[in-house]
Amino acid sequence: MARNSETYICQSCGAVYAKWAGRCEACGEWNAIQQELTEAGPPGSLTGSGGAGAKSRGKRLEFTPLSGGGEAVPRILTGNAEFDRACGGGLAHGSALLIGGDPGVGKSTLLLQIAAGLAEGGQRIAYISGEESPSQIRMRAERLGVEKAPVHLASATSLRDILATLKSERPDAVIIDSIQTLWSDTLPAAPGTVTQVRACAHELVRFAKSSGAVVLLVGHVTKDGQIAGPRVVEHMVDAVMYFESEQGRDFRILRAVKNRFGAAHEIGVFEMTSKGLAEVANPSELFLSTNEEPASGAAVFAGIEGTRPVLVEIQALVSPSSLASPRRAVVGWDSARLSMLLAVLDTRAGLDFGRHDVFLNVAGGLRIAEPAADLAAAAALCSSLFDAPLAPGRVVFGEVALSGAVRPVNQTEARLKEAKKLGFMGALAPSGASSDALQLTQAAKLSDLVAWVRDQA
Repeated sequence: MARNSETYICQSCGAVYAKWAGRCEACGEWNAIQQELTEAGPPGSLTGSGGAGAKSRGKRLEFTPLSGGGEAVPRILTGNAEFDRACGGGLAHGSALLIGGDPGVGKSTLLLQIAAGLAEGGQRIAYISGEESPSQIRMRAERLGVEKAPVHLASATSLRDILATLKSERPDAVIIDSIQTLWSDTLPAAPGTVTQVRACAHELVRFAKSSGAVVLLVGHVTKDGQIAGPRVVEHMVDAVMYFESEQGRDFRILRAVKNRFGAAHEIGVFEMTSKGLAEVANPSELFLSTNEEPASGAAVFAGIEGTRPVLVEIQALVSPSSLASPRRAVVGWDSARLSMLLAVLDTRAGLDFGRHDVFLNVAGGLRIAEPAADLAAAAALCSSLFDAPLAPGRVVFGEVALSGAVRPVNQTEARLKEAKKLGFMGALAPSGASSDALQLTQAAKLSDLVAWVRDQA
């Protein structure tokens, strides 16, 4: 007879230990290791005491040629252009998506609107919530104006009941809100633990692959902003998306950090209104200043988020400091990148930021990760240091090397086209860039940027 074995599993990262410990060696979390019972398989099975016994042998796999033999299956459009863009052009049949975000950011609101759009487009949609009753979901639907959409609602947390229902109903898309509330009766662990989340996610992903239905899973996040549960869940699913929001702002950003069927780091931008989430077709308007009078310390960066060009304003403030160690504060950009850029400006361009407090901010709350923002940040810093407003109607982009050279970046043409579309007249770009629509000033090294800013003082 199979016995249940006791293991100790970290609820933060999923690391397994033979005995309890106060601190997880894998992720460094304290008091995250909890005891869980794992049920052994029957004798003769791969997981049971019989090991790799010969009682049951696997069946032979049938291989197919790489060239394939059938036509590509079209994507499922949700009717929400921003969501479809973040997914890579719509939902792929048989895919599993994991969507995480802070509490109250609007995950359930977004997915209810997506469910209504799919249902009105002729798809059979199942919305299963483990956190709300159907009456509570109907109240939100009335507020959003989608109460007449033919969406099938249910409230359940038992994985066995959910899979049995889905196999009989055969929906085209399934929304599970949330994966942390589900539990499998084959495991003695409590709902929300690493073991339960991993097992439930595995079964739902397997259902998606075998049935061809789209499965959208809502995931809770930890205090660090990571999706709660084992990281293996993010490897199981086809796409991982984070629904982001800056406190005090109405816009939301849906960012795909992993996507097997589209570009990673693609974003969809929404604005929270009284009628739910509204699409923002031109997000550059959100991140650009509406002040017509130019001010020192501001530079417009032409960036790329996924495949979408986005223009955003980078603001800098450089002020004399009386402290032995001047302050360095940055919002929306990598602080280590700022420290590196200040060192290059001091060493290669002969500037003196060592006796100044430096504050850098990406307007609108957007977070920038690409190195192409180096030159725009340097332009904003020099503009504030010299108290010289940059010429209006100019965008800046380029990567700064430790040698002080300005390196070229990808998708230059897309950046310049977006700037032209929004009425910009010129750009400061790395050496080698060309454009017929905009007046370009090329910068081969960081000293060229400093000279360009000084000329405008």
